[in-house]
Amino acid sequence: MQNRIHMPGNLLDSNGRLLQQGYSTQAVLHYNRESIQARPWRIKEWDFYQVSNENYCLQLTIGHVSYAGSVSVKLFEFATGRHYEITQMLVLPFNSLHMPLTAEEGDLTVDRKNLFMQFQVFEGGRKLICRAKDKKLPTIELEVELSQPDKTSIVMATPFDEHPSQFYYNHKINCMPASGVVRVDGREYRFEPESAFGLLDWGRGVWPFSHEWFWGNGSCYVDGKRFGFNIGHGFGNTSKATENILFYDGTAHKLGQVYYDLPAGGYMSKKQITSEDGRFEMEFTPIYDQQTATKLLFIDNKCHQLFGTFKGKAVLDDGKVLEIDHMVAFIEHAVNHW
Repeated sequence: MQNRIHMPGNLLDSNGRLLQQGYSTQAVLHYNRESIQARPWRIKEWDFYQVSNENYCLQLTIGHVSYAGSVSVKLFEFATGRHYEITQMLVLPFNSLHMPLTAEEGDLTVDRKNLFMQFQVFEGGRKLICRAKDKKLPTIELEVELSQPDKTSIVMATPFDEHPSQFYYNHKINCMPASGVVRVDGREYRFEPESAFGLLDWGRGVWPFSHEWFWGNGSCYVDGKRFGFNIGHGFGNTSKATENILFYDGTAHKLGQVYYDLPAGGYMSKKQITSEDGRFEMEFTPIYDQQTATKLLFIDNKCHQLFGTFKGKAVLDDGKVLEIDHMVAFIEHAVNHW
């Protein structure tokens, strides 16, 4: 079943439960944070931006799990493994970051000693700004603009089976052409809209303490038009809808279940990615494993984010077959205790 949400309204009822479950391709529901019925330290909120081309990747994160949080900037090269990162951990931030209630409007700014990060949202695009210093690390400065030609995206309102007041409200936007520059350690990393795309992963919710997920996402040009995909599972009870979807030239094409096993055979081995309806069939060849681990207070999170090349086919709603070859994108496996 793929339940598409059309009716606008609040996300939660007075008991903190989802009023509607399923997916939409634009933000329809209002994240009414005041209706959450859970202890404050169970609330998790984040804005995660990723900008990448075939050679390197930039990641910016502002987020918290209420009793702990982080503001982070990373840049890494696939071929060399060169990696730059500056992270400031936040202890007991709770709602002090004032995270926006929607992914479609509202700027987000963190201004701390040695770190300034700002996500600007405006009609038709977004701007990412960061200046980060560390005594032992190279300074990172960047200004990158993302063009958003349309609002087509994937928005999920998903419950968890562990408790009726637990939920995940997630908005993912990809296929955003990127332009700008990152300066670090005497090097310039440039993003050009002909070859670079931005991704937003906007998440709000009340999660179980222990959880595991699989996620994949990518954007490129196919036949001169913007193409992208989002695949994943493990983000709650997806019986009403999966988050698996294709994007082509500003139009969404919904998929059912998609299967892949990252740990099998070792993370750096080739993977087969298969959809239940045969509309997303890919061979994935890893080129870089971006491993992360966070341990602070009660948090113990680990993730393998594998960047690599996708080769295969994607079938649109009208039966048109897109041939995909050497598309650089990622799939990941995360195990979290948070």
